[in-house]
Parts: sequence; C-alpha cells; structure tokens
Amino acid sequence: MSFFDSIKKMGKDASSKLAGEVGKFKNKDFLHAVISGCALVAASDGSISSAEKQKMLGFISNSDELKVFDAGEVIEIFNKTLSKFEFDYEIGKAEALKVIAKIKNDTAASKLMIRVCCAIGASDGNFDAAEKNVVRIICRELGVDEAEFDMK
Repeated sequence: MSFFDSIKKMGKDASSKLAGEVGKFKNKDFLHAVISGCALVAASDGSISSAEKQKMLGFISNSDELKVFDAGEVIEIFNKTLSKFEFDYEIGKAEALKVIAKIKNDTAASKLMIRVCCAIGASDGNFDAAEKNVVRIICRELGVDEAEFDMK
C-alpha cells in the first residue's frame, strides 16, 4: 500500500468512526424508546422471559440504526428500565411511555418500534392479551393506528 493509499484509508476509517458516533447520538431517543417499549411489553404479563430479552438484543445488534451502540450499554439501559417495573409496574409503565413519547414525531421510527414490540411479545410463543393491550397503549401514545398491527 502506498503512502497516499494509507492516508486515504485513515481518512475513510476516521469518517466511518465519526458517522458511527453521529448515528449513535442521533438515534439515542430511538434506542431508549425501543428498550422502554420492549420492557413494557415484556413486563405486561408479569414475567420477563429470556427469549424476550434475547429478541430485543438481537434486534438492536442487527439494526443499522442501533448496532452502533455497545451491547453492554444496551443491557445496562434495559436493566435500569426493568428495575423501574420491578419497583412498581405502574411507575415503570409511566416512565416507559414518557420515553416512548419522545419519538412521536417520527412516524417511521414509531412504527418500527411498535413492530419490534410485537416481535418481543410473540418471542416466547404466546403474544397474549396483556402484551397486545400494551402495544395498543403504545400505538395510542405515538398516534399510530393500532389496526396497522392487527391490534383492533
């Protein structure tokens, strides 16, 4: 590799790193909304299964918008969110909906987050009535028609 090629490569690497950092900052609200929505759906039936946790982590690590986040950071945010539900379900629910509301003006992000929540609800093989009800609440919070997700 020539000297100029190596300088060019260093520039591209720096540019990619910067883009990742900008993406991380730009999508922090979406990350928190996804985690809050997943925690809300997972906690709605009284227990949070490992399948639900794994599905959420899998989505984040495969999402172009969110894979820039460190898995350790995601787990830390998820555990912090879950601790609010463990303290009191209604407090956890109120806090989660407050975080979710931050993406209300981004319809595409809202719909994607709702789809992820539906996948989390179904990940243990039983998308039960309590989980579906929570998805309906999230839809209303975001101003998204719940019929788009077969929730009516």
